[in-house]
Amino acid sequence: MEVYLDNSATTACFEEVAQLMHKVLCEDYGNPSSLHHKGVEAEAYLRYANETFAKLLKVNEKEIFFTSGGTESDNIALIGAAMANHRTGRHLITTKIEHPAVLQPMAYLEDQGFEVTYLSVDRQGRISLEELEQAVRPDTILVSIMHTNNEIGTLQPIAEAGAAIKRKNPKTLFHVDAVQGFGKTRIYPAKMQIDMLSASGHKLHGPKGIGLLYMREGAKVSPITYGGGQQRGLRSGTENLPGIAGFAKAAELVYQDMEADVDRMYALREELTEGVKSVDDVVINGCPGREGAPHIVSASFRGVRSEVLLHALEERGIYVSAGSACAAHKPQPSVTLRAVGVEKELLESTIRFSLSGFTTHEEIAYTCQNLREIVPKLRRYTRH
Repeated sequence: MEVYLDNSATTACFEEVAQLMHKVLCEDYGNPSSLHHKGVEAEAYLRYANETFAKLLKVNEKEIFFTSGGTESDNIALIGAAMANHRTGRHLITTKIEHPAVLQPMAYLEDQGFEVTYLSVDRQGRISLEELEQAVRPDTILVSIMHTNNEIGTLQPIAEAGAAIKRKNPKTLFHVDAVQGFGKTRIYPAKMQIDMLSASGHKLHGPKGIGLLYMREGAKVSPITYGGGQQRGLRSGTENLPGIAGFAKAAELVYQDMEADVDRMYALREELTEGVKSVDDVVINGCPGREGAPHIVSASFRGVRSEVLLHALEERGIYVSAGSACAAHKPQPSVTLRAVGVEKELLESTIRFSLSGFTTHEEIAYTCQNLREIVPKLRRYTRH
C-alpha cells in the first residue's frame, strides 16, 4: 500500500485540473495581452479565475492578483507594503512561528532599517491578542500573522486579530499568510479586516508554481518587479495562464463540498492522533480537536530521530515529513517547535503527518499499525 501523508508540502492534482491545464497549454495557448482572437480566448480564463476567487473570498475582482506561489505573494505583500508606507512609519509586527516566506522578508526589511516585533506564542502555538494590541503603535505600518501553522496546524484568531489591530491603529495594514488555511475553511478578508492575503495552488490539489494575493483596493503596496505592467502594474510578467486556470478550477472543486470534506478530515485526524498516542512516549504538538487544522498532526517520538523514522516508514510505502518541507534540508531545529517550547531532545524527533481529501481510513489504520511496529524496534536499535 502507498500512503501519502505529506499534503502540507504538496497535494496530488485533481484530474479535472490537469485536463483543463492541458487544454490551456495545447489549444487555448494565446497570450492574454494579445488583441487577436487567441488572446481574447486566453483572457477569458483570466476573467474566469478572477471571478472565481472574488466570489469565494467575497471581494472585488480588481483585488485579486496572481503570482508564482505563496512565497512571492508574501514577499510582494511585506516588502511592497513596507516600501510604499515607510514615510508613515517603519515598525512591523509578525510572530515567531511564521513560514520562512514571511520571516526571511522580515529579516531583509530589518537590514533595510525597519523595526520588527516578533510576537511570542503559547505551548500550542497561539498568539496573545493582548500582546498583539499592545505591540501596535502609531508608526506600525504592517502586521503579518499566518492563518494556519504549516508545521503543527495551529489556527490563529485571525478575525479577532484584525479587530485588535484596526482598533489600535486603523491605518496599519494586516497581511495573512493563508497558504495552509485556504481551502480548509471559509476566509472572508473584508469581514475579518484583512488587507492582504496569500494563498497557493498546490496546497489544495491545484498546480505548483501559482499563487494568489488578495490586496484590498486602496492599500498602498509598491511592486517589487517591473516590466510590461500586467495585473495593474503590481505584478508584471506574462501570466501563467495554465496555472491560473488550474488553480481556479481546484479552488472551485474544493469549495463545492468543503464542510463535509473538512469534517471527514477531522475524523481521520482524530483517528491518526489516537493511533500515534498508542505508541509509548510520544508527544503531540499543537492544538487538540477542532482547535487545530483538520489536516495536520505533529508528533515527537522520544528516542527516535525523525529522519530515521521517516525513511523507515517510507520503506513501507508511507510518506511523511520531518517538520516543514520548505526547511527540510536545513540542519537547524524548527523555529516553530522551539517557539512552542518543545523539549530539546524532541526537536529532532518530530514527524509531521498531513492529510488531504484523498486520504482514507484504510491508509490511517495502516500507518498507525506500522508506527506501533517500527518505533519500538528503532528505539531498541538506538539504545544499542
